[in-house]
Amino acid sequence: MRILIAGVGNVFLSDDGFGVTVAGRLAAMDLPDGVRVADFGIRGIHLAYELTGGGHDTAIILDAAARGSPPGTLYVLEPSPGECPGSFVDAHAMTPESVLALAGTLGGGTGRVLLVGCEPADLSPGMELSAPVAGAVGDAVELVLELVRQQLGPVCAGAGHEEERPW
Repeated sequence: MRILIAGVGNVFLSDDGFGVTVAGRLAAMDLPDGVRVADFGIRGIHLAYELTGGGHDTAIILDAAARGSPPGTLYVLEPSPGECPGSFVDAHAMTPESVLALAGTLGGGTGRVLLVGCEPADLSPGMELSAPVAGAVGDAVELVLELVRQQLGPVCAGAGHEEERPW
């Protein structure tokens, strides 16, 4: 099982840096073999190519996601590839949905894709996360670790019983 954890967003637009911040925290941790953390920032086209050619079974994308809930609310969504929005792709404005649509046009499978999103409070220019989003970063790290555990599943610890992975 190979898992890609991809932080996306623009660190110069306040809460849009959520995904990159969470990815940074996860990258500093000792994660199981086969789990890779990468900061894609605003490089949506690079992420689309990685999703189709990276050989990952699962990708967990981390991003700010405005869905109308209170700022700092975390979501786990499972987006699916759709049609590519138009013939011109703006690499600096690609949402996870746009990245998946582009990945669908590139061919190859993306594997399972999960989006861990956080409701932003402020997307204005600035390099600091708002208080509610900064407060959700630790919970997001734990949520991603739980998703990784679910994807990897239990390991056989001996005849007849299973144990969770020790990390």
